[in-house]
Amino acid sequence: MERGSPEAFTRMGTLGIEEECFVVDERGRPTSGTDELVYESEPPEILEDRLDHELFKFVIETQTPVIERPEDAREALLSIREALVDHAGSQGFGIAAAGLHPLANWRELEHAEKPRYRSQLDRIQYPQHRNTTAGIHVHVGVDDADKAVWIANELRWYMPIMLALSVNSPYWCGFDTGLESARAKIFEALPNTGMPTHFEDFEAFDAFERLMVESDAIEDRGELWYDVRPHTGHGTVEIRAPDGQADPDVVLAFVEYTHALVEALADDYDDGVPSRNHRRELLDENKWRAIRHGHDATFIDRDLSGTVSLGEVVERECDRLGISGIREVHDRESGATRQRRLREESDDVLCASLDLETGE
Repeated sequence: MERGSPEAFTRMGTLGIEEECFVVDERGRPTSGTDELVYESEPPEILEDRLDHELFKFVIETQTPVIERPEDAREALLSIREALVDHAGSQGFGIAAAGLHPLANWRELEHAEKPRYRSQLDRIQYPQHRNTTAGIHVHVGVDDADKAVWIANELRWYMPIMLALSVNSPYWCGFDTGLESARAKIFEALPNTGMPTHFEDFEAFDAFERLMVESDAIEDRGELWYDVRPHTGHGTVEIRAPDGQADPDVVLAFVEYTHALVEALADDYDDGVPSRNHRRELLDENKWRAIRHGHDATFIDRDLSGTVSLGEVVERECDRLGISGIREVHDRESGATRQRRLREESDDVLCASLDLETGE
C-alpha cells in the first residue's frame, strides 16, 4: 500500500484548497450527477485531474493547483468554481454548497460505484451509508516532517474555532437538528475522525499510520479523516474542520487564517516553544460547543485558565496575526442562522441560497 514519506515535506507556505459541493437539479434539490460530470464528459482543462466525486453521486470535489503565494488564493479558488459551475450547467446540473444539503435524504440517494467507496460501505456500514457531508480542506506546505507534526498538534485547539465560524448545516434529512453543524457530528460517526491525539514527532505519526494500514484498519492513508493531520503525501498540514460554503469569501477567510496560523506556529517551532499537548477530551468539549452553539460558543481557553467567547478569540487572532477575514465572517450571521431564517420563507428560497458563488 502506498504511504507517505518525510521527504515530502520540502516547501513552506504553499497552499491548496479542496471543496466538496453538491450536484443539484433545476430546483436546487440533490441529484445524482457525478457520473456525467466526472466520467461521461470532458471537464474544462483547469479541472483535469482536479475533479472527483465522493461517496454519494450528488457530492463532487474540486482541488486547486498548488498555490505559491497567499495573495493568489482568490483567483485560484474562483477559477475552479467558475469552471465547475459552467461544466455542471453544460450537463443540465447546478452546484450548491453547505455542510449538509438540508433536503438530502441519504436513503433516497445513490452511492458511487468506485471500488474504494464500495469497500468503505461494506466495512463501515451504517455510518458511511448516511455520510452526505461536505466540507472544506485547506493544505499549507511545511518544510520539515517533525515540524509538520508539531504544528498539527498545536492546530488542534483552533479546529473548534474554525468550525464555530463555519457552521452551515443545521438540517439533516429535512429535520432541524438543533445543532449549528450537524455535519460535524454525523461525520464523527465514522472511524478515525474528529480530534486526533498528540503525536511526539513524525516517527510516532508514521508508525501509527503504518500500523493502521498494515492492520487493515484503513485501506490507505486518506482514510485518516481527522480534523487536522499531517499529509504525508503532499508534504502539508491539512485542516478539515469547516463546513462547506457557498460564499467564496468565507472559504478565503479560512485560507487566510490557516496560512497565518501555520506560519506563526512554524516560527514557534523554530524558536523552541514548548508544545501545549492538550488532552483530547478538552478539545472534544470545545468542538461540541462549536457544533451546538456556533457563533455563540464559548471555549476552554488555550492556556486552560478559563473560558473565552468566539468573538474574543477572533479579535485576539486578527490582532495577533494581522488578518481580517475571520472577523468579517464572525460579524455576519452564521450559515446555520441564515438557513433557518430563509427556510421560514420556503424550501425553494433556502435551496437557492446554497448556489455556489463564483465571485461574478
